Amino acid sequence: MQGNKNGPFVPTNALDAAGQKRDEHTLSMVQDAIKRQNVMLAYQPVVQTLQPDRVAYFEALIRVVDETGRVIAAKEFIDEIEASETGRMLDCLALEEGLCTLAREPELRLGINMSARSIGNRGWQRILDHWIERDPTVAERLILEITESSAMGASDQVVQFMTKLQSWGISFALDDFGSGFTTFRHFKQFTFDILKIDGQFIRGIANDTDSQVITRAMVSIAQHFDMFTVAEFVEHAEDVMFLTDIGIDCLQGYYFGAPTLSPHWGKDLRHQA
Repeated sequence: MQGNKNGPFVPTNALDAAGQKRDEHTLSMVQDAIKRQNVMLAYQPVVQTLQPDRVAYFEALIRVVDETGRVIAAKEFIDEIEASETGRMLDCLALEEGLCTLAREPELRLGINMSARSIGNRGWQRILDHWIERDPTVAERLILEITESSAMGASDQVVQFMTKLQSWGISFALDDFGSGFTTFRHFKQFTFDILKIDGQFIRGIANDTDSQVITRAMVSIAQHFDMFTVAEFVEHAEDVMFLTDIGIDCLQGYYFGAPTLSPHWGKDLRHQA
């Protein structure tokens, strides 16, 4: 049983049942969106720190639309579906749509999220092979973003996978760095091109000395391993100034642009590096 000073004890099995019901509802909602083909990508710019009017690349963020027409961001469902076959289907759909966009926009560079669990998935690999065969330039403009927690759960597979695809010209970003349990042993094995620092350390960093120390350390690690750094969830001008001062390469967040389902590529890509 669980409780607190302000309320009654609640049986643990009741909490578990409520959590399971919520997970089942989320899974059902995502599966229904896939059946109705109501899955899409939103695009958010990642800008150069020293030239914030120039876009380094865009990140493609998966969205689903529920039966009421509400557009739902991945953070609201990804934990519940990532380990399931539905998670693999979403990875395939994100890759398909992202590569189609890359083929349609020859000046675009795009980051697409995937789970390490999709490594070895035949459907995912077929999609990648198809688009690279159709347009070889897609590979050199593609960045695959894998979260730290996902990468740590299958480190040996990730290393082999990255080695193969990097030989094709594809780049890799370690996403949400600082949120998991990366060890220096893994850093010596991995060959990520980009390190994305988790937003929990970036929000309000100009006034948070603890986050400043941790972020400086992560920047130092990235520089040692020849990785570009991206600060996520940048929302305030004072944080931009601090991140610029400590040598962050790129910035991403609402301060520079919210994810959009309708990017104006003609305008946006004129400022892409």
